[in-house]
Amino acid sequence: MPRSVKKGPWVDKGIRKTVERIRAGSQRPQVIRTWSRRSTITPDMVGLTFGVHNGKRHIPIYVTENMVGHKLGEFSPTRMFKGHSGTKAEKTEKTAKVAGPAPAAPAA
Repeated sequence: MPRSVKKGPWVDKGIRKTVERIRAGSQRPQVIRTWSRRSTITPDMVGLTFGVHNGKRHIPIYVTENMVGHKLGEFSPTRMFKGHSGTKAEKTEKTAKVAGPAPAAPAA
C-alpha cells in the first residue's frame, strides 16, 4: 500500500540537508553517500549523484527526472544472480560429442 499523498514523500534528514546545501551553493556537488535506501527521490535531487549502499558497497546513481517518486534503494540491487550451475546447452553439446554424428539416411 503506497504512502498517503497528504503526508508527502519521506526523505532522510541528512540527505535533505545535504541536497539543500548543494542547491544553495555552500557545498560543492559530489557523490552523496547514504545508507537510507528507503528515502524517496524528490524533484530537487535531479542532477545529483548518490552513493546508495547495497549491503557491501556504495553504488553511484545519477538521478534523472524519470526517477522522481521512486525510492533510492530501487536502483541499487542487493543480490547478484550468478547463474545456475551448468546449462542445458552445455549438456547437449557434451552428449552430441560423445555420441558422434548422426548416421546418414539411406537414399531412396
